[in-house]
Amino acid sequence: MPYSKKPLVYPSSSQVDSFDDYHGTKVADSYRWLEDPDSEETRAWVEAQNQVTFNYLNEIPVREQIKQRLTQLWDYEKFGIPVKEGNCYFYFKNDGLQNQSVLYTLASLDSEPRVLLDPNKLSEDGTVALSGLSISKDGKLLAYGLSTAGSDWQEWKVRDVERCEDLPDHLKWIKFSGAAWTEDNQGFFYSRYDEPNEATKLEEVNYFQKLYYHQLGKPQAEDMLVYQRPDQKEWGFNGGVTEDGRYLIISVWLGTDPKNLVFYQDLTDPAAQVVELISEFEANFSFIDNDGSVFWFQTDLDASRSRVIAIDTSNPSRSSWQEIIPQAAETLEGVGLLNNQFVASYLNDAYTQIKIFDLNGTFVRQVNLPGIGSAGGFGGKRDDTETFYSFTSFTTPATIYRYDMTSDESTIFRQPQVDFNLADYETKQVFYSSKDGTQIPMFISYKKEIQLDGNNPTCLYGYGGFGVSLTPSFSVDKVVWMQMGGIYAVPNLRGGGEYGEEWHQAGTKLNKQNVFNDFIAAAEWLIANKYTSPAKLAIFGGSNGGLLVGACMTQRPDLFGAALPAVGVMDMLRFHKFTIGWAWASDYGSADNLEEFNALYAYSPLHNLKPGTSYPATMITTADHDDRVVPAHSFKFAAALQAAHTGSAPVLIRIETNAGHGAGKPTTKFIEEMADRWAFLVSTLNIDVSVANS
Repeated sequence: MPYSKKPLVYPSSSQVDSFDDYHGTKVADSYRWLEDPDSEETRAWVEAQNQVTFNYLNEIPVREQIKQRLTQLWDYEKFGIPVKEGNCYFYFKNDGLQNQSVLYTLASLDSEPRVLLDPNKLSEDGTVALSGLSISKDGKLLAYGLSTAGSDWQEWKVRDVERCEDLPDHLKWIKFSGAAWTEDNQGFFYSRYDEPNEATKLEEVNYFQKLYYHQLGKPQAEDMLVYQRPDQKEWGFNGGVTEDGRYLIISVWLGTDPKNLVFYQDLTDPAAQVVELISEFEANFSFIDNDGSVFWFQTDLDASRSRVIAIDTSNPSRSSWQEIIPQAAETLEGVGLLNNQFVASYLNDAYTQIKIFDLNGTFVRQVNLPGIGSAGGFGGKRDDTETFYSFTSFTTPATIYRYDMTSDESTIFRQPQVDFNLADYETKQVFYSSKDGTQIPMFISYKKEIQLDGNNPTCLYGYGGFGVSLTPSFSVDKVVWMQMGGIYAVPNLRGGGEYGEEWHQAGTKLNKQNVFNDFIAAAEWLIANKYTSPAKLAIFGGSNGGLLVGACMTQRPDLFGAALPAVGVMDMLRFHKFTIGWAWASDYGSADNLEEFNALYAYSPLHNLKPGTSYPATMITTADHDDRVVPAHSFKFAAALQAAHTGSAPVLIRIETNAGHGAGKPTTKFIEEMADRWAFLVSTLNIDVSVANS
C-alpha cells in the first residue's frame, strides 16, 4: 500500500468567470489568476500546495535512503570536452557534488590544471550558473554568461585568462545568444533584447532581438548595432565569425523552427553591407566553414536527413551550388572541419556513428567508437590533427577521449569512476508499431536477469518535439532507479530528430497527436511484453515532455499508475502569450489559427481534464522562476486536475523556489528533486524496495 494512507486535503483553488472566444468557441479559463506569480493569492497558493506535497513526501520512509544513495553515487568526477584556443586547453570538471562544474585551463595535456572560473563562488546556494562562454582566438580572454535562479536572462562578463581576473566589461539583457570574437581579439558579437520591465521580466513576451558588437573596455551603451529588423519582431540573430576572421555569419532564426536564413558581412571591408545569402525560410542551413569565398553548409534542403553543400558567394545562384556529401541512410547531426577533412556525426537508429570525408566528399573512414551509445565533440580548427570527444550510454558514464586524426587512434583523456558495477546492467533496443503502423525504436535499460512477469516498476521517459533526438546517456538517477529494480525505457518518438526533418514534422502542428500515439503504444508494448503492468508503469517528461505526459494521462488515464510532468506546456491555447512561447508555434501551431486551434484544443492537457475521472497518481514539478515555460502552466493544470480527479491516488505539485526551467540547476536541488520523484513512485506504484549498494 502507499505509505500515505490518509486522504489528502488539497488547498482551495478558487475559480473565476474568465472566458476567451476562439473562432466562435467560448473556452473557460477558471484559474487565470494563477498566471500572476507574484500576487498574494498565488504566493499563498504555492505555499499551501508545497505544504501538502512535502507533508506527503516526508511520510515516505525510503525517501531519505534514496537521497543518500543518489548523493553517494553522484560523488564522482565528471569531465567536459576540452577545447583549444591559442596555446591553452579549456575544459570543465566537477569534483563530484559541486553545485556547478568548474572551468579549468591546461598549458599542455600533461600539465597541472588551473582553475579559471568557479561558478560555485558566485552564490551561496549554487543558483548562479555559467550559461555560456566564448574564448578569444588567442586564448587570452574569456567572455562568459551568467544566469541567476535558472532564468534565461544572462549577464555577460570578460575575464583575463592569465591573471584570472574580470575586466570592467558588463553586458545585460542577453537571452538566446552566444558571443563571437573578432580575429583581433578586441571584441565580440552578441544578441540582446531591449531592457524589459523589471516587474514583468519573467513573463514578458520577447520580441525584436538585435545583433551588436561589443568593443572591450567600452560601456554597453556604446556597443555598435550591427543588424536589426524592426519589420520582423520575431526574428532572432546568431552571429559567428569564420575561422579565417574574414566574415561575420548571421544565422537568422524564427522561433524554434529549424528553418533559418543566412546573411554575411565582409569584416575586412569597413564599408561592407550585410548580404542576404539565404533569404527564404525553406530549410536549415548550418555553417561549417569556408575556403575563401566558398561557404560549406550542412542543410536539409531537398534532404530530410541532411547533406553537405558548397556555395560560392562570388557566384551564389542556386544553380551553381555543389553537393559535397550527399544524404545518407543515417541522419546527419553535425559536421566539423579538422585536418582538412569533414568529420560528420550521424545517428543510426538513435546512436552515434562518426564518418570522415575529404574536402571533395569522398568517404575516408568510420571512427571506431567504444560501443553503441552517444558521442559528441570532435571540435577544433581546420588544421588540427587532434580533437576530443565524449562517449556515453545508459550504463556508461561520460568518458573523454583524445582522437588522433592522422593515426585514427582514440586514447582516454579523462575517465570517471562511479561506485557501482556497470556489468550488472544492460540496455537493449526494440522496435514497436505505433497506432498507424510506424515503427518506433525504444531503448530499455535494466538490471540483468530481470524477470518478465509484468510486475516490474517501469519509468517511461519521452520528449517528442522540436527536432530533439533522445540518444543514450548516463545519469545517476537512472542507475538508482534500476538498482531499485526499476526499468527505464526511452522511445524515440516522432517530433524528434532521430530520423531527420520528416520525422520531426510528422510530430508537429496537426500531426502532434502522432507523438502521443507513439508514447501510448510504447506503454502498451511494455505491458504486452510483460515488462510491466499499468499499476507499475510511470510516465515522465519535462518541458515539451511535460506536455507529452499531460496529454497522455488525460487521454489514457487507465494506462498508467503514475505521472511525472515536469515544467510542462499545459495550456496549449495561451502558451504563445508568455516570454518566448510564441516561438513554439512552429511546432505546436497557434490558437489564433482556426484549424490549429481545433487540434490544440483536442489535446491541450488543461482543457481535456474530465470531472469525476480517476487519474494516475501525479506529481507535477515546476519552478517559480521558470521564464521559459512559465509556472502558470503547471499551476493551472494542478488546480484543474485536483478539482477533476476522483479516487485515492495523490495529485501533487512540487514547486521549486529560486529555480528556473532546469539549465544550470544546482546539484543539491537536482538530487532533492530526483529523490522526491523516485520516492513518490515507490509510494504510489507500491514498490517493495531496498536501495542496493551494488
